[in-house]
Amino acid sequence: MSQKILIIVGDGGESYETWYAVHRFQEAGYETVVAAPSKRRLNLVIHDFEPGWDTYMERPGYIMEADTTFDDVSPKDYVAVMCIGGRAPEYLRNNKRVLEIIRECDQLGKWLFAICHGVQLVAAADLVRGKKLTCYEHVRLEAEAVGATWIRTDVVRDGRLVTSPTWREHPAFYREAMACLAGQAGK
Repeated sequence: MSQKILIIVGDGGESYETWYAVHRFQEAGYETVVAAPSKRRLNLVIHDFEPGWDTYMERPGYIMEADTTFDDVSPKDYVAVMCIGGRAPEYLRNNKRVLEIIRECDQLGKWLFAICHGVQLVAAADLVRGKKLTCYEHVRLEAEAVGATWIRTDVVRDGRLVTSPTWREHPAFYREAMACLAGQAGK
C-alpha cells in the first residue's frame, strides 16, 4: 500500500499548484487524495503575474475532480497535508473541519506543506505562532499577525512546516518536501 498525501483545495484553488502537487507526489510514488468541501468537479484558477499589475491577475484554470470531502478525511491515513494556494484558502480557512484536519495532522506528527495563500489555512489553524515561514508577499501580514516570522526566500522549513511563496518556486519547494518525506530533511 502506498503512502498518501492529502491535498486541500476548493473552487478558486490555483490550478498549476494543484495539478503540479498531484503529479509530483504521484511521480514520487505517493497516492494523492484531493479533498474539497464536496466531492465534485472543482473550478480552479490561474494566478499569473503581468507587467503593470500591482498583484497577480486571475483567469479560469483547469478543472479537477475532488476525490473526497473534508468530512470524510481521517488524518491518520496520511503522511502529509498539502495546502494549496489561490483564492480557495480565503474561504476554506473559515471551514471548521479544514482547521480540525490540519490541527490533527500536526498533532499526529504529519508534514504540513503550504504554498502561496495556503499558509492562510495553517495560520487560521493557529500553527504558525513562533515559526519561520514564507508565502505570497500579500499574505505576509496575516502570517505575522498570528506570530510567524516571514522570510523572503524560495522555501522555508521550520520543524514539520514547509512553505513557499508561489508556483514559481516549485523546484525549491518540492526538493524540500521530497527530502522531508524521505527522512532526509536537515541532513
